[in-house]
Amino acid sequence: MSIRAVKGTRDILPPASAVWNEIEENSRRVFRTFNVHEIRTPIFEETALFSRGVGEETDIVSKEMYSFDDRDGTSLTLRPENTASVIRAYIEHRMDQIAGVKKLYYIGPMFRRERPQKGRYRQFSQIGAEVIGSDSPAVDAEVIELVASLLEANGVRGSRLLINSVGDPDSRGRYIARLKADLEQHLPALSADSQRRAVTNPLRVLDSKDPQDQPIVEKLPSIHEYLNDACREHFAAVCRYLDDRDIAYEVTPRLVRGLDYYTHTTFEFLHGALGAQNAICGGGRYNGLAEALGSKVPAPGIGFSIGEDRLVMAVEEARGGLAALSLPLFIAPMTEAAFRRGALIARRLRGAEVAVEVAPPAKLKRLMELANKANARYTLLIGDDELAQGHYGLKNMASGEQRPVAEDELLAILKG
Repeated sequence: MSIRAVKGTRDILPPASAVWNEIEENSRRVFRTFNVHEIRTPIFEETALFSRGVGEETDIVSKEMYSFDDRDGTSLTLRPENTASVIRAYIEHRMDQIAGVKKLYYIGPMFRRERPQKGRYRQFSQIGAEVIGSDSPAVDAEVIELVASLLEANGVRGSRLLINSVGDPDSRGRYIARLKADLEQHLPALSADSQRRAVTNPLRVLDSKDPQDQPIVEKLPSIHEYLNDACREHFAAVCRYLDDRDIAYEVTPRLVRGLDYYTHTTFEFLHGALGAQNAICGGGRYNGLAEALGSKVPAPGIGFSIGEDRLVMAVEEARGGLAALSLPLFIAPMTEAAFRRGALIARRLRGAEVAVEVAPPAKLKRLMELANKANARYTLLIGDDELAQGHYGLKNMASGEQRPVAEDELLAILKG
């Protein structure tokens, strides 16, 4: 019996892996322009971090985490998200003692036991950032601008930005009490998941995609009716700052995030390439999370995460599919002496960051077959005659043109 990849996981092979690398490199460049620096947290943490930080009653903690006991009995969990881990690191390393707002980004795998579907896997990658140490609405707008810049840098056009405010704990508490009361009246008509959420986490009912729930959800009150003056002004300021930047948005009063730590601004970016589950990015503010995780110093923050698997899908759609990988130079030696010379040529070109493949010595026909399979732009033909003359045959694989070149000409041709 053959062993296959575990359900909900996958292998990312060339040429797809090249798209992933390109997206991550583009994203790192954008993060640098916003003065956001990388943090790398462990892939597993104590389970208590997520139960306290994300919320016991969330779907993530109650149904989706991969948890196990360590040899000393400690319960550990593969991280299902990274915000709690970043805040844990912020507290543990006393980053609050360093002056200024901390702007941290991460790229890496997360783990949730969800039902696999298009763009959703049980091991999935996120590109995300957390900005900690300010509750200013100006920071909220900058974080949203950062996401828009990341999508643009990766060639994703036509995304939609939805924004909302879920208020502070006071406003949110009054709204949740009203939601519970209203949902109790419709409990039998709700889907099974929403019946459970109506009791444990009523805000998540607003996020239901089940058609059975929609007529009820549409009649529920808006959280904007329960925002106090401070929350209203915070949200109005975020909208003003987005207007200043010419960033289009839609205010969506029923937009909530599935984790307990969110306050004030929440947002999502949607993209049509992703089907019904079309959210490519989600984020929001979490002013009380650090205190919930044991910080004695308030550390208001806001962050986001982009599903990299889903971002790759959007990028591939924008490009009309995956392009075959191209190799700048294939070196085709026809003798042992030619191979040794070819290896030295390859070494020098690789030192100049040119990708080169050197084949073992073989007959010309076989070497050309290999060059075609490698999708080479040029093939350098080396035999005993070429070694004696000090010139090699350089073949343009697209046009079929071949001409003699000296070794010191190659770099300029390949980079031209």
